[in-house]
Amino acid sequence: MDSTRSEDRLIALDDACCKIPERLLLAHGRGHVLFITGAGSSKPAGLPDFRELTLRVYERLDNAVYGALSAIPSGVCNQWQAPAGTLLPDQLAEVRRFVQGDYDVALGMLERRIDKTNAPTTKVRSAVSSILRDSGKKPSEIHKSLVRLASRGSVATIVTTNFDLLLELAAKRHRKNLECYSLASIPRPGRSDEFSGVLHIHGALERDPARAGYCIVTDQDFGEFYLRRQVVPEFIYEAARLFRLVLVGYSANDPPMRYLLNAVAADGNRFDDLQERFAFVGTTGAADPVLLEDWRARGITPIAYDSANGHSQLTHTLGKWASYSAVNGKPEIVEKRIRNIARMKRSEASEIERDLFEHLYRRGSNSERQRFMKVVTQVQPEVEWLDVFLSIDREPRSPSSQ
Repeated sequence: MDSTRSEDRLIALDDACCKIPERLLLAHGRGHVLFITGAGSSKPAGLPDFRELTLRVYERLDNAVYGALSAIPSGVCNQWQAPAGTLLPDQLAEVRRFVQGDYDVALGMLERRIDKTNAPTTKVRSAVSSILRDSGKKPSEIHKSLVRLASRGSVATIVTTNFDLLLELAAKRHRKNLECYSLASIPRPGRSDEFSGVLHIHGALERDPARAGYCIVTDQDFGEFYLRRQVVPEFIYEAARLFRLVLVGYSANDPPMRYLLNAVAADGNRFDDLQERFAFVGTTGAADPVLLEDWRARGITPIAYDSANGHSQLTHTLGKWASYSAVNGKPEIVEKRIRNIARMKRSEASEIERDLFEHLYRRGSNSERQRFMKVVTQVQPEVEWLDVFLSIDREPRSPSSQ
């Protein structure tokens, strides 16, 4: 049996999954994990990311600038110039910000140019609301898995920077009715059942299309809620003291992610009681060590996955994790997997199968381990599998499993 500590082990739930730190899986089984999800989770449902959303806003409100923006390849960053003489200086300034990936700044400049205010009823905000309402209508598989993974037992809690209500819709389809909270109405982080629901820390669309809801869209909004009033940083700090935060659906350069990372990094330097933070990080083929180190330098432990085929590995991994969840997974699926592994000779099982078998036993309470042993002994396994039980029973319980 692998003698690596659970704090260092990586577990793949099957051959098609990325590897997840076992300490995170164990913490999740104890209800000590809080997921924070961004635009990447809603994109498979047909909703735009921040770049595409900004582009669509300009398409509706400033056709001249839209013409310049739509010709800009994604990822050019500071290497693109709009055609000279076709735009006014203020419009060119917005193009430059767009090229730099400062979409919140570009939208703020546009709003100040054409609306002269940041009230909820500006043309920019009305366009944002309309675009999102006209886009995704059904939750993605990632939404469905996250809703199941958000369960802490008696309640479920998930945080999002998205404005859409697809998480709430996914919950209803799983026969759960999660309350929606936005900005000032969000409950204070805690381990009690009062800390529950879908928490939109950047605001949410109103259920009634006729009503305008306030959302954090522009640079002024981020300054208001992150810097002046400190609303979001205070929430993130308190949540990070109580839970291991897991970020899903972000890239390191997303404007919302930059603000979140800065808030977490600042608190990490000031306080020593923050829990470990994780992020699912998409890479092309082999994991990019520079990209992963970029996340680590910001105080986030990266969980690398292959982003090919529309991030299918992430979708599959979250779905399998939800099915195997120690909180509210499907016991029949777990038991079937255990039996199938135990029927093999241990020497013929793959490393993934051996690690998974050990993890599923390691994560259990005493009663759960007894049930696990009963399931295994029914298939009359070779003695090497039974030795696993004895070895794990001698291990001290890790902090993640307390």
